[in-house]
Order: sequence, then structure tokens, then C-alpha cells
Amino acid sequence: MRNVIIGVVIGLVVGIVLGSNVIGPNFDQKIPGLTAPDRSEPVVAAGDTRTHALSTTAVQQVGEGGAPVKWRMASAVSGSVPQAADLAKRLEDEVRRVSGGQVTLAFHDSGTLVPAAEMFEAVRSGTVEAAFANSAAWSAKAPAFHLFSSIPFGPSAREYLAWYYGGGGKALYQALYNRFGIHAIICGMASTEASGWFRKPIETVDDLKGLRMRTAGLGARVLAKLGVETLDIGDTDVFVAFESGSIDAAEFSQPESDLALGVHERVGHYYFPGWHQPASLFDLMINRDDWKDMPETAKAQIETVCGDNVRHGLAVNEAGQFAALKTLAKQGTQLSTWSPEILAAFRQAWNDVVAEQSAADRTFAKVWQSLSRFREEYAIWRDLSDPS
Repeated sequence: MRNVIIGVVIGLVVGIVLGSNVIGPNFDQKIPGLTAPDRSEPVVAAGDTRTHALSTTAVQQVGEGGAPVKWRMASAVSGSVPQAADLAKRLEDEVRRVSGGQVTLAFHDSGTLVPAAEMFEAVRSGTVEAAFANSAAWSAKAPAFHLFSSIPFGPSAREYLAWYYGGGGKALYQALYNRFGIHAIICGMASTEASGWFRKPIETVDDLKGLRMRTAGLGARVLAKLGVETLDIGDTDVFVAFESGSIDAAEFSQPESDLALGVHERVGHYYFPGWHQPASLFDLMINRDDWKDMPETAKAQIETVCGDNVRHGLAVNEAGQFAALKTLAKQGTQLSTWSPEILAAFRQAWNDVVAEQSAADRTFAKVWQSLSRFREEYAIWRDLSDPS
């Protein structure tokens, strides 16, 4: 018995020696799929707060996820024009603030990176990472872009936002931009515009015939049906066009912006309401591939600031107009409203324009149908909830 016990002990000792020095080092390599532990770094127990080196892979992951995003943002609106340009500049400031400087959308004034008319293709190709604009500028590429900008006799600001966020508008909007390799976000809003500046009073529909008027968008098509010669003139050229006599009328923006433009120094008749633009949306366009590669936190920060820009733009717009109107009136501007006869003519011409656009373009028809159906349903709530 004693010899048996001695043999077992000797066997265990030999087995331990062989396992530690011969079998162990080769064990991981001999079983397919099993990787030997990395002994180049110390093992840190749970709860150990001592600093230790990160692996190369971990360092790369932190760099990719937390690398600052520094983009250039072209603006379609000159920085000297208040309200719309202010929204673009505010976007730059607020994105930097909420991201702690990790995300930059550097504002570049109209025409400084690329001409305003070329911004769409610049973002699409990745030549410029982002742009702040109004989607109607791209209507030559797809007429439906008009319907995400401003609509004659269209929805008020609250109804427009209700359709966009709660009535299916956003999905149609994203699908339209995605078709061109662009990701877009509604990133600003303006309330009702003025209808325009005129050298002479407009008392009948016939008074519109033959007028040369600076205007754009779907409203320009409406006016053209009533005999107006429409001209698309740049923002900063409106004053000069009036001064030279090359135009008789101009639609530009709201009283605060119009006052800054100085048109009232040359023309005295200012008409309301802005039937052509009851509410306006502004876009932040981003190259779609760049957007896909952006960290999720940065995406959320940009989306959040854009949502706040909508709130800010609408509130500040509404608050700033009456003071401008008082100033214009003191300086001799004649504030006028359209007669029921002329408004009815505008509306009928608009019905003709929207029917033609719907027949000519399938996407336009699809978006218009979505908005029209929503407005029919929304009217139930609007009529009951509006005390006026």
C-alpha cells in the first residue's frame, strides 16, 4: 500500500510539471477557434480604478466616435438680410454650443463658397458638406420642392408643421431629397410675408397686367396668369432695380426684412396679406454619405438645434413685424390690403396652377394630395378651436 501511495504522489508531481511546462503553452494553439489570452497587458479586477493602457483597437474606436465634425455650410441668403440669414448664423452658434465645440457648421455668406444656384449640386457631390436654403430654389430638379417651401393660399405655420411632423409630410420630404443623395432637415420657419411693393395702387385685376415684378416660386406662376411679367432678381439687387426703373413691383419678405432692404425709399405702396406665402420653411441640406458617417450623438445635436431654430424663427418673426410696420408708416409708406375681387382672382389662378403642376409631375401630385387630405381633416379641429 505504501508503494502505491508513493507512486500516486510521484505521478501527480510529474503531471503538474508536464502540464505547466509542456502541454499548457501549446494547449490554446492545438484547439481550433480558441485564442490564447493576451498576456502583454495586466488583468484588472472589477472595481479596480487604477489607470491602465488602452489597446490600439480601443484607441481607434474612441477616435472614430468622438472625432470633431467640422463642416462648411453655404447660405443661400446674404448675411446682410435679417431673419433668414439670422437663422443660419444662429444654427452655427447653437450647434457649436450644444456639442461643446465638437460639431461645427461654419456659416459662409451667399456666393462665397459656391454660387447660390449651385449649392444643391455642391452638397450632392460632397464639394460642400452642408447648405442652408429654401427648397423652392431646387424646383427645376423636382417641382414638388415648392410644396416644402411655401404654398399660395396654403397652411398657416401651425398647420404646416402639423402636416409635416404628424401628417406624413416628413416622409415625403426625406424621400424627395434622398433621391438626389441629400439628407435634409427642416431647420427654420418664417410666418406670413407681405404681398409686395408697388409703384402705383392696384385697384382692379386689370391694373396687374403688364407690370414687371420681382417675384419667384409658385406665386410667380399665379401672377403670370394674370398678366404680370415676373422677374427673378437677387435679394440685394431689388433696390437697384427699382432705382433704375427696370421693375414696377417686387415681393421680397416681411416688413422687418423689407425695411432693412430700403425699398420703401423708392416705392410707396405696400400690400397685404401675403397670399403667396402664408408660412415658409428653411432647410439644412447635408451630403447623405456624410450624414450616414456622422456619430449618432452629433446627428441628434443637429436635429435638436434645427427643431429649436423652427421655434425661434417663428417666434422672432411674429414679434418683429409690428415695430417695422410702424416705422414704415411714419416714413410715408401706404399700407394697403387687396380687394376681395383681386384676392378671388389670385385664388382662381392658383387653382389653375396647382392643377397643371399635378398633371405634369407625379411626385408633385402625390405631395399635394397628402397635404390637401390633411388640410380637409385638420379643418375640423381648426374651425372648432379657433376663437376668431
